[in-house]
Amino acid sequence: MVDLRARSAAVVSVAPRPVRRRGRFTPLFFLAPYLVLFCLFVVVPAIFGGWISLHEWDYLLPGKPFTGLDNYLALFDPDSRVSGDFWTSMKATGIFTVASVPPLVILPLGVALLLNRRFRGRTFFRAVFFMPFVLGVAVISVMWRILLDPNIGFVNHLLGANIPWTTDLPWAWISLVGITVWWTLGFNAVIYLAGLQDIPAELYDAAGVDGANRWQRFVHVTLPGLRPVALFVTTTTILASANMFGQSFLITKGAPGVETRTTIMYIAQEGLRDYRMGSAAAMSYVLTLVLVAVSVINFRLFRSRS
Repeated sequence: MVDLRARSAAVVSVAPRPVRRRGRFTPLFFLAPYLVLFCLFVVVPAIFGGWISLHEWDYLLPGKPFTGLDNYLALFDPDSRVSGDFWTSMKATGIFTVASVPPLVILPLGVALLLNRRFRGRTFFRAVFFMPFVLGVAVISVMWRILLDPNIGFVNHLLGANIPWTTDLPWAWISLVGITVWWTLGFNAVIYLAGLQDIPAELYDAAGVDGANRWQRFVHVTLPGLRPVALFVTTTTILASANMFGQSFLITKGAPGVETRTTIMYIAQEGLRDYRMGSAAAMSYVLTLVLVAVSVINFRLFRSRS
């Protein structure tokens, strides 16, 4: 007869032991390099910039007197030195953002829809559309400044006209927006293309079985499937357009007058050329708050459509 106590002891001896939760801090170990760089190059400069904005800060002088909120209040005082120029630059930033964001959201979607289809040379055309984005802003700006030069530019020579592409309105805005769309369209198209390839093919098959035509499949399958991607593209495009600097600085130099001088360009002039870092820092934080508000509105609009 089998000893029941021996059997129970054997069962207990082979029973699995509870697994200890090891590696609890492993994710933090892998995140540590990014967190260190993020704190070093984002958090610390942001805090230090806020401190600078509360001072009359000339980095060439030893004395940096505390001014409190005077740099911020000056931006909203019509009689101050910086208020008029700052809001003129904010207007220029708004014009560029409103003019450039819609084509940079809509046109890449059309390009992505075309490049998502199967045809010969598809990989080549994907590379062609993305290729301008590889070039730096300095290369793009100098190249187009030469091409659009009102006097010796190849574009005016080709058109047989004398259009002031970089020296008069609205041609300066047309140039800046057109160049930016040509330059960055490929990046947004690649993002859309990745989103299109993540939409399950079964959804299109089901819509076809239900009798949906191509437009109905686009409206009821493609657009809902691309909503997260569209939110990302729209938000990043708004932020990038609102921070435009290189094109205006290198192509139009803010001309005519200061009509195309964006906020980032004015902040750079105020802080680096005129040595008024406190005022420039305050402008930066006001612009940041505006962009945060725009981003929140953008998120709410996309959420309300879901």
